[in-house]
Amino acid sequence: MKPEEVLKYCNDNGVKFIDLKFNDLPGLWQHFSITLAEISDDFWKGGIGFDGSSIRGFQAINESDMLLMPDASTAILDPACETPTLSIICDVYDPLTKKPYSRDPRYIARKAEAYLKSTGIADTAYFGPEFEFFIFDNVQFEQNEHSAFYNVDSSEGAWNTGREENIDTDGNSHNLGYKPRYKEGYFPVSPIDSLQELRSKIVLKMMETGLPIEVHHHEVATAGQCEIDMRYTTLVKMADQMQWFKYIVKNVCKANGKVATFMPKPLFKDNGSGMHVHQSLFKEGKNTFFDAAGYALISQTAKYYIGGLLKHADALMAICAPTTNSYKRLVPGYEAPVNLVYSARNRSASVRIPMYNENPKAKRLEFRCPDATSNGYLCLAALLMAGLDGIQNKIDPGDPHDMNLYELPKEEAAKIRTVPGSLDQALIALEKDHDFLLKGGVFTQDVLDVWIEYKRTQEVDAIRMRPHPYEFHMYFDI
Repeated sequence: MKPEEVLKYCNDNGVKFIDLKFNDLPGLWQHFSITLAEISDDFWKGGIGFDGSSIRGFQAINESDMLLMPDASTAILDPACETPTLSIICDVYDPLTKKPYSRDPRYIARKAEAYLKSTGIADTAYFGPEFEFFIFDNVQFEQNEHSAFYNVDSSEGAWNTGREENIDTDGNSHNLGYKPRYKEGYFPVSPIDSLQELRSKIVLKMMETGLPIEVHHHEVATAGQCEIDMRYTTLVKMADQMQWFKYIVKNVCKANGKVATFMPKPLFKDNGSGMHVHQSLFKEGKNTFFDAAGYALISQTAKYYIGGLLKHADALMAICAPTTNSYKRLVPGYEAPVNLVYSARNRSASVRIPMYNENPKAKRLEFRCPDATSNGYLCLAALLMAGLDGIQNKIDPGDPHDMNLYELPKEEAAKIRTVPGSLDQALIALEKDHDFLLKGGVFTQDVLDVWIEYKRTQEVDAIRMRPHPYEFHMYFDI
């Protein structure tokens, strides 16, 4: 949609409000709504102001005035609003310089695409993230100075086979017993998979909104772990779609009396939720990652790209697995991709090369370490920058590892490098290794400094300073 078409579309479709959406630095969508009377040439050319000091990772209070510049091409009828509302994704600008704001995640993603073209390596980067998430019936949590708890529940949870459920008028319980056992949710049919219809509703709403969806299914864990996959597309467009994806999942679940979370590890001793990211580079319509004579049909360019991902993996984790909870998932034994090696088909490696077909256009690699707590704009941009650095510096990823890495003898396993064990370790790695992100001005030093400071003070320290409930179990009677 073009700017001059927006007002006509609104009038033709009974739209009452324009909702302006943008990203804070950690990745949560922010918004406010304006009336149609505010739509004018000044709106498209001059933007609309907001308080940047109230947005996480943005401005100090003494320099709080910021501008939103609407991108009319992103206009979509909002699928979650009862009152007809047109949503438009915006870019953030500095009102004094009239230039894009360095900490706007979408701007960083746009710069990454521009930098790719400037290198001559390729003209298009394609990304296809696989979103995993949990759908619960109930969530409760509280943290204060003298107590802490959380409780999540699902009628599908394996722990509920003995619970009294569906009490009838005579007081009799009717627990139907179909609960996926721990680590056995992939993928029995209904009634064990109780969320088929809800996932279908989510997918239909996504498709109405313009998201191209390929597949949906139950995932490995009990208690409502699901996966929905979008068809691959270009970097900025995919990052926009990732925001819509999470928005739609959460709102459709809420409308159906459920609650969705993209936390990587909300359950103990069952699989966590990742966001495996498929990637490929094309130049003049040709997939540069394909080589009919190469290992797993990948080219030397693809190997160098993998080399960049593996070399910079520790630093990447600070952006791509950016929460303390991320490292509850990244532990061996739960299909977690902790081993920094590559392989064809092998899901115990952090980089997997899918082998489903031999179509040159389909050849890609899958980086399995990220999760959906990441900011999509920053995550995809960082992955691209690491891969390009690998190509530019011809970084050799070594030999592939096609064996089950989880079953290696201890002395062999000890030789394989693994992802950081905590967010703090990942942030330290990012402090030491970030020059690859600064190339072409894609990421800037102020963005990385603010990111590290925010994550360390607001998340790492917040967890480090609080007693953990399990510490009472272990230590109270000492």
